[in-house]
Amino acid sequence: MKIDLHHTPAVFDTLAAEWDSLLPSDNALNFFMRVDWQRTWWKHLQRGELTIASVRDDHGALRGVAPCFIATDDAGQRVMHVIGCTDITDYVDWIVARGYEQPVAAALWDFFKSPDAPGWDVIQLCNVPENSPTLQLLPGLAARDGFKAAVAVEDVCPVILLPDSYEAYLESLDKKQRHELKRKRRRAEEYPVAWYVVGPEHNLEQEIDAFLDLMASSTPDKAEFLTQRGHRAFFKEIGPILFARGMLDLSFLSVNDRRVAAMWNFAYGDRMMLYNSGLNSQEFMALSPGIVLLTFNIEHSIADGFARYDFLQGNEGYKYRMGAQTTHVCSLTITR
Repeated sequence: MKIDLHHTPAVFDTLAAEWDSLLPSDNALNFFMRVDWQRTWWKHLQRGELTIASVRDDHGALRGVAPCFIATDDAGQRVMHVIGCTDITDYVDWIVARGYEQPVAAALWDFFKSPDAPGWDVIQLCNVPENSPTLQLLPGLAARDGFKAAVAVEDVCPVILLPDSYEAYLESLDKKQRHELKRKRRRAEEYPVAWYVVGPEHNLEQEIDAFLDLMASSTPDKAEFLTQRGHRAFFKEIGPILFARGMLDLSFLSVNDRRVAAMWNFAYGDRMMLYNSGLNSQEFMALSPGIVLLTFNIEHSIADGFARYDFLQGNEGYKYRMGAQTTHVCSLTITR
């Protein structure tokens, strides 16, 4: 295995086709490792030194990518992170071609512990899916060489396993929740409400702005989030990129042509992923517009053949009332 180190953003374009070929869409947890996401994250949210290691086999084929950066923490330590860690990205990992997990992990570790690698004090990988080969292989390699390695559960990602019909989904819920969702939908129909998914007939820029306005009106925390460096610009750039690839599922609920709730989903592989939402928090609360829109989104996801509805990170109670089951993301910390 041959390791090349890249320090400039040109690497995203140079490796783009090969990079994404390592990420088969049948593993939807790869979504945030796609080169378009990684490139856009680095453009708007970068910090520290870009440190991307690519791994090629003896025939020159790309078999792995460790898209990292090194930043100095408050204690003065040089800490290596994966791009996307921890800001606005739910699943991150080192990228490995299927079937090459062990040799790529070994090659990357041998490189990063060597004098040829950029200096680091800590490797801190966040938001790694619980079944990742990185978690299975890297701690043992580090411990073998006298480094300290610790894996810890970082957060939950509740996921609904979707049945073949919306009616079957409702039947899978407990009686009280099933009754509550049906009641909310009946009340919504009396307003009446309308809902739609943004398509080519809409002005995407205007729809994204409308989403961000609703997001900011939802809670003070979300409003503050959108004022932080790069966040709003990130949404406005990544949205059209993913929309062109058929991966952005942006939906709205309206009353009398007034948007009252919005959901920003990613459609990828076998799952629909709820990334963020917006809500008119001043009016129409008796309508429960967020839950009503969520029921439409789940119904829409089932009709489109998705097997999972992924709420991404966070243990909010409504996710479990909607029938989600717990999955985890973990952190991996290696220290010298």
